[in-house]
Order: sequence, then structure tokens, then C-alpha cells
Amino acid sequence: MPLALLALAVAAFGIGTTEFVMMGLLPNVADDLGVTVPAAGHLVSAYAIGVVVGAPLLAAVGVRIPRRRMLIALMGLFTVGNLASALAPDYGTLLAGRVLAGLPHGTFFGVGAVVAARLVREGRQARAVATMFLGLTVANIVGVPGGTALGQQLGWRATFLVVTVIGLAAMAALAALVPHLPPERREGAGGAGAELRREVRALGDRQVLLGLLTAVFGFAGVFALYSYLASMVTEVTGMAESSVTVVLALFGVGMTLGALAAGPLTDRALRPTLYGALAALAAVLVAFRFTVHVPWAAMATVVVIGAVGFMTTTPLQMLVMEKARNAPTLAAASNHSAFNLANAGGAWAGGTAIAAGWGWTSPTLVGAVLAVVGLAIALVAGVLDRTPSSGGRSRVVARGAGARRAGDRDGAGVR
Repeated sequence: MPLALLALAVAAFGIGTTEFVMMGLLPNVADDLGVTVPAAGHLVSAYAIGVVVGAPLLAAVGVRIPRRRMLIALMGLFTVGNLASALAPDYGTLLAGRVLAGLPHGTFFGVGAVVAARLVREGRQARAVATMFLGLTVANIVGVPGGTALGQQLGWRATFLVVTVIGLAAMAALAALVPHLPPERREGAGGAGAELRREVRALGDRQVLLGLLTAVFGFAGVFALYSYLASMVTEVTGMAESSVTVVLALFGVGMTLGALAAGPLTDRALRPTLYGALAALAAVLVAFRFTVHVPWAAMATVVVIGAVGFMTTTPLQMLVMEKARNAPTLAAASNHSAFNLANAGGAWAGGTAIAAGWGWTSPTLVGAVLAVVGLAIALVAGVLDRTPSSGGRSRVVARGAGARRAGDRDGAGVR
């Protein structure tokens, strides 16, 4: 695998850490800024809002910017947002800093996925994209627990200062390791306006829209549970609060295993991998309703939930890139808006079930229903897909493969 994928993974590690670490720091932030914990919870939503708004907006702005320069600029914006968060004098400024840090999230992963696919030969694109996402999963094993512990010991601002340093390191790695790659240009492409119109048209493709809907509902099943996992293991399993960090780390281990498995499986058979992951997610969420009462079984199930839940991300990313392969950047970035809508929607649905008095385990069934809805949408999309079969392999950069073999270090890429 090219070293450039390591640079993308480092950046993904920083992004994943800052996205999820706030959940563990809410009490500290609330105490320091003199707000309630529910009010501090809006800082999680603020980041998600930044992702949803920023993904299509920044992807549209950067359609004609060379890929390496675009990635560095996005990480620069991410770094500034985290520095602003660390230095925020009050709640309002911190809220703005979180939105700013979230703005480049979706576009970075969208552009990064296209770049990762262009760096390897045909038939290994999904593995390359999954390698980038490994940084995100490792963040949930190391970055989030470590950032939470650091914030508890030295103050929450220290955590965001460390993430700022990670952002700077990622910028340096991207500059040093990612080769020059121009924007994806087609013959007769015209100017930036024509390029943007092409990206928007690709986003309106029926299969792309169905892929985004699959992400919104299917991945919401994961967050219906994950958002309340800490409360479940303390209130239902009976584990000590000190064990929550271990349980969250186990979820991250599962995510990493899922990412490792998703790459080769998606390269071999994209849609079957997606169907299997969503079906398995629904089944294991139902199972967790029963295993949550036994500590060892609960922890084992958490690993499986993380694995099958995250196994959906690579095929969904590759699907929208494949169906929008003539203009994949905006679609790939919008996929992360869909994932963040899933985060917010899943948390809302699970919380609504708990508030209705259905019990702490009710989010498991809510999540299973959402996963089944996502599976149904994916199956409908598969039936409606009348494009020639690709044998389950992504063709996102097929036309650029020959150019790379001819020495495409200067960015001949997809034309």
C-alpha cells in the first residue's frame, strides 16, 4: 500500500478523535463553562451540523483544486477549528469552534476516498479506502479513551490542543507523502462551473440517492445503541463507571476489525457485503438486548456490533463513488453528511424510546429496525440497478489504472 494512505489515516485519526471525544468530556466542559450537561451535549450536535453543511459546500468549492492541496487546506481548517475550541473563552465560542472543526470532515473523507482509490490498481480500491478509515477506527480505540483521560486529568482544553498538534502533523504528512493529483477531469469538461454542474448531476443519480438513504437509516442503527452504550452497561449490565472506557475501546476494536474485513470483501462483492453487514447488524442488535445482562457476553457483543456496523461504511462509500464515478467527489463527501444524519437520527430515536419508558435496552430494538430499513433500501437499490454487472468490483478509477501504470505520479488519474 502507498505511504500516502498512512498520511490519510493519520488525518482520519485526528478527525475521529475530535468527533467522538466530546462525549466523554461533557461533564468537564459543563463544569468549566458553567452550563448544564444537556447544554454541553449541543457541542456534539454542533460538530455534526458542521459536517452536514460543510460536506457538500466545500466539496463543491473544491471541484477544480488539485487533490493534495485540497486535503491540506481541509486539514488546515480542521486544525484551526480545534485550536479555536481549545482557546474558547466561553460556551458560544466553543460551539462555533466545534462547527468550524466539523466543516471539513465530510469533504476530507470524500476527497480522501477518491485519492486513496486513485493510488492503487483496479480491484484494490476498497482496501485502500478501508485503510484510510482505519485511522477513524483506531481513534475509537486509542484517541477517544486517551483524550478523555487526558481531559479529565489536565482539563478538556488540553485534549483539543493535542488534536491541534495531530492536525499539524497530518498536514505535514499529506504534503510529504501524497503525490500531485489534479481534480477529476473528463474530456470536454469545460470550466469550474461545468465541473460543478457535473458533480451536482452525479449527486442526483437514483442509485447515489438510494445509497445515501441506506447510510442514513442503516448506520443510524449503530448510533441508536452507541449513544446510550455507557448508560446500558452501568444501568443494566451493572458494570462500574470505570469500565465504560474499556467498553468504548472494545467497540473501537470491533470497528477496526470491521474495517479490515470490509476492504477485501467489498473489492470482491460490493452489494453482498453491504447486505450481509446490515442483516448481521440487525441480528446482533437484537441479540444485545439479551446479552447485555451478562458482563462478558455484553462485551463480546459490543465488539461484534462495532465490527458489523462499521463494515457497512466501506461498501457504502464505494457504492456512491461507483455510481457517481464521472464526478465522485461531491457524492463521496455527501455520504459523510448522510452518516452524520444517521448519528443524530439514531441518537434521537434511541433517546425517544428511553424517554417513552421502554427501558434502557429499547435502543437495541430501535437500532435493529433502522438497520432493517437500511437493508430494505439497499435491496431495492440492487433490484433497480440495471447497469452492467462489474462482478462486485468498484470501477471508480478503472480508466486511470492504465495511466498510473504508465507512470502516473504526476496525476494523470481519472480523466
